Amino acid sequence: MTEFEDVVTKQWDIVIVGTGMGGATLGYQVAKKGLNVLFIEKGIVHLKNKMTLYDNFAETFLPETNKSYSDLKTIYARSGRWSDYFYVASKNKKKAFIPFVGAGSGGSSALYGAAMERFCPEDFTPESYADDMADSTLPSQWPISYNKLEPYYKKAEELYRIHGSPDPLKRQLLFKYFPPEKMCRSSKKLFDLFIAKGLSPYRLPIAYDKVDGCLGCQGFLCEKRCKNDSSKICLVPAIEKYGAKIIDECEVLKLDGNKETINKLVCIKAGKQFSIQAKQIVLSAGAIMSPLILLNSKNDFWPEGIGNRSGWVGKNLMRHHIDLYALFPKSEDLPGNRKEIAFNDYYFSDEGKLGTVQSFGALPPSDVLVDEMALDIANTFSKSVSSIFSFFKPLTSTILNHLFSKSLILASIKEDLPYAQNRVQLVKKAGMNCLTPELTYHISEYEQKRINKFRKILKNTFKPYRFLLLKQAENIERIAHACGTCRFGEDPATSVLSPQNKVHGTLNLFIVDSSFFPSSGGTNPSLTIAANALRIADHIV
Repeated sequence: MTEFEDVVTKQWDIVIVGTGMGGATLGYQVAKKGLNVLFIEKGIVHLKNKMTLYDNFAETFLPETNKSYSDLKTIYARSGRWSDYFYVASKNKKKAFIPFVGAGSGGSSALYGAAMERFCPEDFTPESYADDMADSTLPSQWPISYNKLEPYYKKAEELYRIHGSPDPLKRQLLFKYFPPEKMCRSSKKLFDLFIAKGLSPYRLPIAYDKVDGCLGCQGFLCEKRCKNDSSKICLVPAIEKYGAKIIDECEVLKLDGNKETINKLVCIKAGKQFSIQAKQIVLSAGAIMSPLILLNSKNDFWPEGIGNRSGWVGKNLMRHHIDLYALFPKSEDLPGNRKEIAFNDYYFSDEGKLGTVQSFGALPPSDVLVDEMALDIANTFSKSVSSIFSFFKPLTSTILNHLFSKSLILASIKEDLPYAQNRVQLVKKAGMNCLTPELTYHISEYEQKRINKFRKILKNTFKPYRFLLLKQAENIERIAHACGTCRFGEDPATSVLSPQNKVHGTLNLFIVDSSFFPSSGGTNPSLTIAANALRIADHIV
């Protein structure tokens, strides 16, 4: 019997779908406790793969001309990127795009900027800050409190070896970070300016190990392995120390079982379909793909898909409204790709709840940005306008390269509220042997007002710096922080998961990616995903 046949025919204690922040963290924790664990990963495991592409954005490895979908798919997969199309419904049309999210060992955490920050205690009681929410489905509170998650926040911060300093606005909370590296002069001047304006800046909590020449490597895989992603911290130890196994380049199409026990995963690898048996199943395929697996898992007991008796699977898609600001300091001492500072003074303010502001790191190369601009123009304007822009692409690239090489990039991250009409659904096509999502997403008038309000506030905050605003908040293709599509709650009629992240109506099916969020918070979701995964691991064990 081959190793693959042994893996497929064995009945596992736990099968985990996805190796991102939720799946790998939970898998590591339960493998440590002696359970036999199998990971299933849609992308490539990059641990010892000689074909992996490191140290630059996937787009830089594409051929200059004749870029076929086959080339793109291969390069993206080797770079840890998602390589299949998503669809977004817009103006009665379906637009295809390939999202900038991870696929492979570590999932999106292999590409992330490693910012790992707690949600505020008030995030767990949205009723404490909500005002006129129009038709939002924002709940009054999460089914667990901040205090319930706090010990797991501490464990996750220790596990992922986070460097930074405490947020002065969270003095009542206890943090134990590793000390950060010294700020560059440009960041220090900006830090001092924020203090002079009465703000409360601090060193952004970052999960990394100090390695000579480390620049953070946001957006691509790094061979130096200084970034503490879920592959390095959890997946590799689970496999090498605790005997977990993994199948990569394998997609889970659906689940099956009886009325309450879901014990079979139907998978496809290299065009061949097969089944795997498990006592317990954990979905962590991301807030877009996990609900698709449920929706595709129809049987006599679950005619609308497993877990979907409430009709809430796939609904309440949230993604954060993120803008980028390129600030132009006089000093030439710039931090490269390292994230350094943040402040939360507008997280809760007299203007309502907005979000966080933090160092973003380096942007993709200017050629990549110009190619994205060309694609947006081709999808929005006439062929003549697209042709004119194509003629000026080299000049545009040169200008952008000059601008961004002399700038500090900050990101504003604003909370996105849940709306039932914002959702992910399954695209059905004849002969399709993979799960393809269609996103329906609309920014409400209420949300747009808050986006504009945040921009107006920051325009004054950044004075006297010259800056360039890169508007990203309205772009649905920016879904790196997607969440909320399988929210947890006490009531099975208005949620998909129990407070223990178990799918309502089942005995052994859990979801631990950001699908479970009932609200999106106003900062990076990674630490909350990891902390909750540790909590659910304790529950499962």
